[in-house]
Amino acid sequence: MKRLFALVTLVVVVAAPQSVAAAPDHSTTYYLSLGDSLAESFQPNGDLTNGYAEQLHAALVIDNPKLELVKLGCGGESTASMRFGSQLPTVVISCGTPRNYDALFPKGTQLAEAVSFLRAHKGKVRLVTIDIGANDIQRFDADFNLIICVFEDAGCEAQLAALSRNLAAILAELRAAAGPGVPIVGMTYYNAFAPAFDPEADAHVSEFNGALTSTYGAASVPVADVAGAFHNGQPDSVEFICAWTWVCTLGDLHANTVGYGVIADEFLKTALP
Repeated sequence: MKRLFALVTLVVVVAAPQSVAAAPDHSTTYYLSLGDSLAESFQPNGDLTNGYAEQLHAALVIDNPKLELVKLGCGGESTASMRFGSQLPTVVISCGTPRNYDALFPKGTQLAEAVSFLRAHKGKVRLVTIDIGANDIQRFDADFNLIICVFEDAGCEAQLAALSRNLAAILAELRAAAGPGVPIVGMTYYNAFAPAFDPEADAHVSEFNGALTSTYGAASVPVADVAGAFHNGQPDSVEFICAWTWVCTLGDLHANTVGYGVIADEFLKTALP
């Protein structure tokens, strides 16, 4: 490492260093995590520190000791709110009120915050991960009852069309800000509704993941196969959902620490094949 020497000329014989100051360390790099409550590392026990982002970072930092984790994920985020900010009081789920967004994202939205970070740290971002879309298949009706479209006969066609449009726009903005050399990796979702044993719901979740995979593929973004890791659609999928999420204990759809580790492994295999 270079050192800067402040030199002072002595009256009698020679110049000698009086002080030594270390040059700024520009070697720090970043892993940027984007998305919804899974990217936020949410667990119903209040733990926000053992999500897939933290566990993936712990694996990556072994070979990159100056890699820092930057998390922008927000519980309730949809593709619409990620682009446009708070969607309340409309029927689309989002992180919260406009005031919430002002506090969370000074640039206005999670996407704007991510784009700003990527531009400000050109050449320093080593990985971007994104999980988004699960909140797009949920909505409130006129009485603010939560409706999950995978349990509807009509399915999720309208929501998936909007999701695909929004996700394509999000990925285009991230790629433009990051540049061509920064890996951006998406993911599919586990079927948290597997314990309902509803074949139609299973089919709709598969359709949802298909829309994600197709949109990511069109943007040349690789996809971590979280759905496969959780055995979506397989007879033993309920076993994995009960072991790796809070569904069977607290009725909460989020992963537990072990489940987040499984997701982290899928991201790691995809980012570093």
